Amino acid sequence: MDLSNLKPAEGSTHNQKRIGRGQGSGYGGHSATKGNKGQKSRSGAKFPAWFEGGQMPLQRRVPKFGFKNRFRVEYRPLNVGRLQQLVDAGALDASSPVTPETLRSLGLVGKADLVKILGSGELTAALQVTAHAFSASARAKIEKAGGSADVEA
Repeated sequence: MDLSNLKPAEGSTHNQKRIGRGQGSGYGGHSATKGNKGQKSRSGAKFPAWFEGGQMPLQRRVPKFGFKNRFRVEYRPLNVGRLQQLVDAGALDASSPVTPETLRSLGLVGKADLVKILGSGELTAALQVTAHAFSASARAKIEKAGGSADVEA
C-alpha cells in the first residue's frame, strides 16, 4: 500500500461530480453543469424545497377554516355487536373479562389506542367488559345481558 492507491472507504463518498474544479475534471467551464444564469446557477444558492419562486406559496393559497383541538381525546370505537360476534366465533370467552389487552391480542385495537364501547348491535353474552369509555346505550345493553361495564382509569 502506498499513497497512489488510497481510496475512500466504501459508502463514504456520495457526490460523484465535483463541479467547478477546472477544465480537466470535465465539469469545469463557465457553467459547471449548472446551466446558464438564474438563481440556482449562482454560488451559495440555497432556498427551501417549498419555495415557489415568489409565487404565492401553496400553504398560503389554500383556504383555512375550523381548528384542531389539541386536547381532544381520540377513542377507538368497538360495538357491542362485534363483541357478540367474537363470542360466537369462539375468539372471546364469556367467562373471562374483556379488557383492552384482550382486544389488542385479537388485533382489534392498537397498542396506544383508547377503547370506547358503542351500542350498535345486539349482545346476549354476559360479559365483564373493561374499557376507557362507554356510550350510554352500550352500558345499558351490557348490563341488560347480565354483564358489567367498568371504566379503566
